[in-house]
Formats: sequence, C-alpha cells, structure tokens
Amino acid sequence: MKPRVLIISASTGSGHVAAGAALATAFARDDRVAEVVHKDALHFTNKLFRDIYSKGYITMIRSAPTLFGWAYRSSDEPWKTDSLRLRLDRLNTGPLAKFIRKFDPHITVCTHFMPAGIISHLVETKQLRTHLAVVVTDFDCHAMWLSRTFHRYFVAIEEAKAHLEALGLPGHRITISGIPIDPIFCTRIDRARARERHGLNPHKTTLLLSAGALGAGPTEQIVAQFKHLRHDVQTVVCCGRADDLRQRVRDLVRDEGSRFLVLGFSDRMFELMQMADLFIGKPGGMTASEALACGLPMVISSPIPGQEERNSDHLLEEGAAIKCNDLTTIPYKIDLLLDEPERLSSMRRNALRIARPAAARTIVETLLKDDLPALHLRAEKKEPVAQTTTDHGH
Repeated sequence: MKPRVLIISASTGSGHVAAGAALATAFARDDRVAEVVHKDALHFTNKLFRDIYSKGYITMIRSAPTLFGWAYRSSDEPWKTDSLRLRLDRLNTGPLAKFIRKFDPHITVCTHFMPAGIISHLVETKQLRTHLAVVVTDFDCHAMWLSRTFHRYFVAIEEAKAHLEALGLPGHRITISGIPIDPIFCTRIDRARARERHGLNPHKTTLLLSAGALGAGPTEQIVAQFKHLRHDVQTVVCCGRADDLRQRVRDLVRDEGSRFLVLGFSDRMFELMQMADLFIGKPGGMTASEALACGLPMVISSPIPGQEERNSDHLLEEGAAIKCNDLTTIPYKIDLLLDEPERLSSMRRNALRIARPAAARTIVETLLKDDLPALHLRAEKKEPVAQTTTDHGH
C-alpha cells in the first residue's frame, strides 16, 4: 500500500514552514506516495496560544534579543524543561490531534518541535500508529527538539548527530541529511544575465543584503554603512514583507544612483543568491542552507542569540562565513575580503563543500524505505526501548 504522508510545520518565523514545503514537494514528486498533506500546526490552535508561539517569538527577537538568548540557553537542558511545556502544548492542540488521528498518516514528518511533541505523545499512548520523523531546522539541536518516542531524527551536521547520540539516541536512527530546501536553489543560472534582468551591471561585484521575510534586523544601519565601502560594488537589499522598511531604505539611497536595488519580499531568492558574490544577514537554518547550496559566502550580522549564534559558529568553523560583531566594522571587513579574491573563492568552495542541497530527497528516500518500530526513551535512564510492532504499515 502506498503511504499517506503528513508534514507538520509551525509558522514561528518562516524557516519551519519553508522546510515543510520543500519536503511536501519532494514527497509529491515520488510515485510511491499515495497522498501528501502539509499543515501548519498553529492553524489548529486558539488565538492566544498561536500568538504566544508566533507573535511572541517575533516580538522577543525584535525587542528583547538578549532575553530571548537567555531563555534559549536556560531551556537547553536535555529532558529537564520539557514536562510543563508539553502539557501546555497538549492542552492547546486538541483540534490538531483530532485532525492527525482522522488523517491517519503512515508517515508523519515534523519540522518544528511543538507538533513533534504532540505526535510523540499520541504514538506513546497508542492513540496513533504512524512513523514519526523529526527534522531539525538548525545546525544545532536544542533540547526542545527532543521527543521520548520517535522513529527517526534528521539533522543538519555530524556534530548534531554526535550530540544526540551522547544523550542516548541510537546512531542508526539519526540521519545526517542537511536542512530541506527547495531544489530550485540547486539550479545554476547565468549570473550576468540575471543581473541584467534586474537592471544591474552584469560585471560588477554584487552584494545581497537580506532583512529576512519579516524585515527584522538593523537593515537601515547596514545600508548606511555600505555607503562607506571602498570597493565599487552594487547591492540588492531585500526588505521582506516590511513595506515601511522598504520605503525607508529607498529614501536612504535615493541619491546613490544605480548602486542599490531595493526590493520587498521576493519569491526569487534563489536567483538573487545565485547572482550575488556575498550574502549579508542573519544565519537562520534555512537561509544558511540555501546560501550554501548556491555557493554563496556569508557576512553574518546581528544573529539572533541562541540558534543563529550557534549556526554562525558552524559556518565560521567551516570557513564559509565571516562575522561582524559591530555594524561599524562592516565596510572594513567586506573591503578586506574583497581585497583578497582567492580568500573569497575559498569561502565559496567551502560553502559548496558543506552544502547538502539534496536534503529533502535524502529524507524522502530514507523514510520510504524505513521499517523501524517506534522507539521510546525511558524517563529515568534515557535507555532506548523499541516497541515490538512495526507502525509503518498500519
């Protein structure tokens, strides 16, 4: 029997949903699958709970990033802080659990920890028979991603697998897949022609500054610093869905001629990344994975304390990025990098070396062949105990 596949993300930021969409596309293209459904878990919750998860997250990273970083680190103690949170999640996600039981998926893939915890509980209490896969959407694996009952984890890098193994998860149930991205980021384009289509000089060094889908971060301050660059470059500024930010940036560069192209939200980020020489912005898991697939070195600025700082560490260790701790040093560090073409080329090679553009395909292939029973980790000693029945075939 061809399996029904349910992919569940959560709209806290845009990365989790984008990862889910990439997986939905990959599963839908496989004729071994009967049906694929992708749902946002927060659509099944009440407004207060939805606002806490979504708007609360956005408000905190914008207004109190230091506090967010403290909360991230404080809650990153494996198996210690999950009990109350999971109870609250279950109390507020009754409609989600009802939908999942009705759809009765053979395979369930979660790209956010909240639905993963809900489904883990349903499987453990035998309310649901499904093959549960958890796809971690950052390079690091925070404690909130841990589920006591699961079938398989997919992580971005070797270090994340080593971390999970040290916590008692069996290595054969952890696949190093990378973070699933849209395969369009792997499509190579003619960079010169792409620049021309956007009204840019096809031969000039091109920077891509992204404020993210939400238009967060010190975009205006960075644009102001770009005016002090010694090198003759052109810059594409993506302001996301923040129309007010887009207008302010346009006002800021009104007298700069063709040096700046200011855009709002773009569904052609794959093209903008491919035609750029440097990416400047925050290293979210999805954004960083897309840039790596394009062989695009990153200039990291103002990462969100917590997961983005840890993503930064990985990119810096692998030589695929540089980091500016102060906005005032951005022109200095970019000019220094552009003074050394071989160093920039090396960073591009490093980005391609550590990229995992086929992550979605890897996840699909692994899950369609998987026949492992559910695994339950004991609360006392974290010892794995496999269930005796195989859930995959219902």
